[in-house]
Amino acid sequence: MSGSFDSKEFVASLPRRPGVYRMFALDGSLLYVGKAKSLRDRVGSYFLPSNVLLKVQTLVTQIASMEVTVTRSETEALLLEHNLIKALHPKYNVVMRDDKSFPYLWLSADHEFPRLSVYRGSRSLSGRFFGPYPNASAVSESLQYLQKIFRLRNCRDSYFAHRSRPCLQHQIRRCSAPCVDLISKTDYGRDVDAAVQVLEGRNDEVQKQLALRMDEASERLEFERAAALRDQIAVIKELQAQQVVAADDERDVDIFAITGDPGGYAISVMPVRGGRSLGTRGFFPKAAFAETPEAMSSFIMQYYGATSPPPAIYTNIILDDAESLAEALASIAGRSVRVRRAQRGLAARWVEMASENASNALRMRLARKDGYEALLAALAEELELPEAPQRMECFDISHTQGEGTVASCVVFGREGPLKKDYRRFNIEGVTPGDDYGALREAISRRYARIAAGEIQKPDLLVIDGGPAQLAGVLEVLFGAGLADQSVIGISKGPDRRAGQERIHFPDVERPPLIPGPQSVALKAIQRIRDEAHRFAITGHRRRRAKRFNESILETVPGLGPAKRRALLQHFGGLQGVLKAGQMDLERAPGIGPALARKLYDALHPGG
Repeated sequence: MSGSFDSKEFVASLPRRPGVYRMFALDGSLLYVGKAKSLRDRVGSYFLPSNVLLKVQTLVTQIASMEVTVTRSETEALLLEHNLIKALHPKYNVVMRDDKSFPYLWLSADHEFPRLSVYRGSRSLSGRFFGPYPNASAVSESLQYLQKIFRLRNCRDSYFAHRSRPCLQHQIRRCSAPCVDLISKTDYGRDVDAAVQVLEGRNDEVQKQLALRMDEASERLEFERAAALRDQIAVIKELQAQQVVAADDERDVDIFAITGDPGGYAISVMPVRGGRSLGTRGFFPKAAFAETPEAMSSFIMQYYGATSPPPAIYTNIILDDAESLAEALASIAGRSVRVRRAQRGLAARWVEMASENASNALRMRLARKDGYEALLAALAEELELPEAPQRMECFDISHTQGEGTVASCVVFGREGPLKKDYRRFNIEGVTPGDDYGALREAISRRYARIAAGEIQKPDLLVIDGGPAQLAGVLEVLFGAGLADQSVIGISKGPDRRAGQERIHFPDVERPPLIPGPQSVALKAIQRIRDEAHRFAITGHRRRRAKRFNESILETVPGLGPAKRRALLQHFGGLQGVLKAGQMDLERAPGIGPALARKLYDALHPGG
């Protein structure tokens, strides 16, 4: 294996999320494409000493670099893997995988009682095709559920023509038996139209009717019937969700998504050809003083310096110079080019996927040893520490109006987060809402063990708070005999905006440090502070849900009873809500972009 590729460091930076990974040789050629339910676990398995398979060892020795694309589900990962293999023919995939096409649902068009069935092959037949589906079992399951709801036939026309009595499908309530006139052509046509609406995603009326019937069944105490209807709603929601990575669309577009701050941007580029996503690639432009729109526009122009742009380009932000940028790209392509921010439809889903991968790429870059060690070196210089800290701890407090108080302690080492060392403290015996008292309690419990030699002492202790919180922590440290502990506090600026933070020191005569948004050191402190905040909130929500036997939805601020009820109806239950992406949540009744983001973060902490 190439000495420049640190597999341990790369695997540690990966999320435990579904996605696709790509392995490259030293010359840049693509070796292998694979999918994973958990990127970290799957990619990590290649480099385990216990993995002695010859083909794996042969592959691993040739890896010089790797890239990943995070997806929202295993289904999307499977479809993206298929797209990449067909388009790029990786060396080790071509001989190991067949190239069968994905299955579709086919609705015939040349019969008064159309047939809905599974179909694989050329889409030259007359009728409607819906899909693609990731595998035969998925499309068969979808057909079965549609048969449960709408009872459409799936038998061949020759079988249909010779029936004199209903078949078994009618007996098990999977078909309305049009073959023996047990349903009229008009009623059957209405069921066909409803099924098509579901498959096209235009199913609001059908779903509302099912939700109403579910509520009526619950009121009549028919809980099994209500549960069955709930499951049907969930399946309808899953069926209508359009696949981001394999859409029934012929467009060629490029997707650009940017995240980060000046001096620390990540841009994810996702080419889409013939409606099929070809994965994402991350870039990290050096734009120390450029604002986000300027950095994006400059990058797009440079990106197309050696290649022709497609007819449409979508971004995740509004570009002030979008029109002039489109004109410049049109001159390169020799035809019109549109540049716009995607706000709805399939393009918005593509942008959502690219945005998530830009965020993930930035997180992975920060997690890598070389980038993180540079942050620590800058931190030591800016804080005037004798040397770069090798171990840092940060504390934060979370509660709801004083109830269910939880303190978090997160630990960062030389290579980033040390999640095995994270700890939470359930705070009892402190006045509700007393953040100072809760912080002192957590520090006291933690540093009693450090003083006893049970836990390694950090080189730097970071407190999420200002002078008052810092003073309380210093009292505890003096009491524990650890007055030599290096400690700082970080507080929000006057507008509570990122980049305006103030760093406070134990020496009251030393003025607070305001590093500014360009500060590399501030990024290191922000990162550990934000992680402590996330860890505290997650613990608090779980504690509340357990204590009051609540749904996790009840712990999300701004999500009242009416919205929770509407949300559960819309997705057919909590499992449907948990599977939904951010844009799926936005389309639910009463849930806008801001609440959808808050809800998604609450349901997928740290994801």
